[in-house]
Amino acid sequence: MTRVSEARDDAAAHDRRAVVRDSLGVGIATGVYGASFGALGVTSGLTVLQTCAMSLLVFTGATQFAFIGVLASGGGPMSGALTGLLLGTRNTLYGLRLAPLLKLGRARRLASAQLVIDESTAMAVTRPATELVRTGFYWTGLSVFVLWNLFTFLGAVGGSTIGDPRDFGLDAAVGAAFLALLWPRLRDGRNVGVGLAAAAVALLLVPVTAAGVPVLAAGGVALLAGVLLRTRSEP
Repeated sequence: MTRVSEARDDAAAHDRRAVVRDSLGVGIATGVYGASFGALGVTSGLTVLQTCAMSLLVFTGATQFAFIGVLASGGGPMSGALTGLLLGTRNTLYGLRLAPLLKLGRARRLASAQLVIDESTAMAVTRPATELVRTGFYWTGLSVFVLWNLFTFLGAVGGSTIGDPRDFGLDAAVGAAFLALLWPRLRDGRNVGVGLAAAAVALLLVPVTAAGVPVLAAGGVALLAGVLLRTRSEP
């Protein structure tokens, strides 16, 4: 009986180490990308302090890139904030999915809300046991949080000395960053169709609306399509 118990403990420890290793790998890869946001933030008009505060308080890559993308294209802060807020609504769905898996008390759920991001959710929801769910969530979330903020600061300090990003083609990096976030999700025909429809709406609105509105409208198209597709798939 003791040997069986020891074997189970060894297996559990092995599984936990594997989750920690994978979580740190995701954290490092994602955190380093924060340098891009830091550099683009200051070259889009934010100060180093504002850029770092955004990573610390918002801590959602797509939302942050959306905000500075609107600023870089000439849009106002309110338009950028609305665009970012629209993109950030998915984190609410992540929270609803994670809550029954993490099995935390109310206070711990509130304290953990800041760590609900794409990466921590992906590393948690596939785990077979509550302990591994928590391990994947916290190790990924905390490693991304620490490294994202560290590299945001380094990128912002370095980016503040660059000057006009258009002189180096850095203004195109925001679009490239969005494409990098979107590309892994274009794995089936429906997602490709939604992406093309959203892009078409954005292109049609560019000549006739203020900067930032096309991005907001494209996000609305994608959100509406997601709701319709989900409703259709339900019995």
